[in-house]
Amino acid sequence: MVNVPRLVVAAPSSGSGKTTVTAGLMAAFAERGLDVSPHKVGPDYIDPGYHALAVSRSAGSPGAGSGGVGSAGAGSRPGRNLDAYLCGPDRIAPLFLHGAAGCDLALVEGVMGLFDGAAGQGELASTAHVAKLLRAPVVLVVDASSQSRSVAALVHGFASWDPEVRVAGVILNKVGSDRHEVMLREALEGSGVPVFGVLRRTDAVRAPSRHLGLVPVAERRAEAVGSAAALAARVREGCDLDGLLALARSAPPLSGPVWDPVAEIRATAAAPVAAPGGGPVVAVAGGPAFTFSYAEHGELLTAAGARVVPFDPLRDERLPEGTAGVVIGGGFPEVYAPELSANEPLRAEMVRLAASGAPIAAECAGLLYLARSLDGQPMCGVLEGEARMSDRLTLGYREAVAVSDTALAVAGTRVRGHEFHRTAITPGAGPDPAWGIVHPERRIEGFAQGGVHASYLHVHWAAVPSVAARFVAGCVPRASRVG
Repeated sequence: MVNVPRLVVAAPSSGSGKTTVTAGLMAAFAERGLDVSPHKVGPDYIDPGYHALAVSRSAGSPGAGSGGVGSAGAGSRPGRNLDAYLCGPDRIAPLFLHGAAGCDLALVEGVMGLFDGAAGQGELASTAHVAKLLRAPVVLVVDASSQSRSVAALVHGFASWDPEVRVAGVILNKVGSDRHEVMLREALEGSGVPVFGVLRRTDAVRAPSRHLGLVPVAERRAEAVGSAAALAARVREGCDLDGLLALARSAPPLSGPVWDPVAEIRATAAAPVAAPGGGPVVAVAGGPAFTFSYAEHGELLTAAGARVVPFDPLRDERLPEGTAGVVIGGGFPEVYAPELSANEPLRAEMVRLAASGAPIAAECAGLLYLARSLDGQPMCGVLEGEARMSDRLTLGYREAVAVSDTALAVAGTRVRGHEFHRTAITPGAGPDPAWGIVHPERRIEGFAQGGVHASYLHVHWAAVPSVAARFVAGCVPRASRVG
């Protein structure tokens, strides 16, 4: 049994201020000297970057890392995702215990509304589902800007909808005035759900957004550091931090295993190729253009024997010395297409590496970078596809199967993934596709050629650790040649 003080910060709907309040709480508790472990329900990559920035302030760090796999600010914890669809319900508590090990407080930001989950699959992957799996008390962030007495009905409904979900407190957000606050508090007096905070309306610390949501921390670090300080001050002034900490400490102990990347790799069919971190160099793209990755990916690569080395395709003209494989995750290459195109030396290195047969795993942004062009700007040209911005948002969970043997998976491997992009590539699949999507529709997708596996599909490797083991094993022959 493990005691981890913890809270889930949820809301009735998107747009209520969950991210603002959660980041403010993280920063405020970190300022107190607490070791805060940040978590996010769902597949979102951007919010965890703001979380890592907020908790890094306890160590005096200027912010989160460059966005590479497993990166975070010096002395801080990376933001981690808890997605019951991508990873399965049974892995949520083990992944949480792994990420929160040794912390003083774990804060989990929810996704969408409290009870909103994977489409057509009930509570699966909802904030409520994860809260139940973690046996964590829930604090509901309510946008009170257009209501007064009705807030009591809303809170009562959420608190009573599912008896297994403990809605243990409320933070009232976007409150207009002292009089408005009095009306809201009076309405909630008989609800049985205490008010732990009241935050006034302000645009002073709002993060800018664009076509896929918030602008990532890595693209606005200096401004985001100032915003984190402002959020901490707002939360300090408006919330009962002592009461929230006591509530977090009331969470019961969690039983069960703790997720361990080394044990996960050892349990796969492919044994580690070297002692953890002592084998081939795997270069992982980071920097402002490639900010999307799950922390566990780097940990699994290291456990499989790789030496994980970050690089920035915007600035680095060469791959890290001895690179035997490359991982290029998601991000916003469309925003930086001219700069990525201008880095011709690195594009040429990528072409040579792909031609050598070295494993290259590229998802979403990585797929666009390997294409022939992006919005008319020359990219690496490893793939024949032409990519462009689109008016259509592609968003949702997917079930897929590997069509053929690739650098990541053997044919027939089934995965769950997530798509989130406003770009399109023509053709959408190569002669050898990366995946066959089997739900919610059937289609082929992505490119598998030589050692390259490129696709729009984001997959959480914690659900399929064999992916990391297979990838690193494929690096060994090249590592010996480069060595």
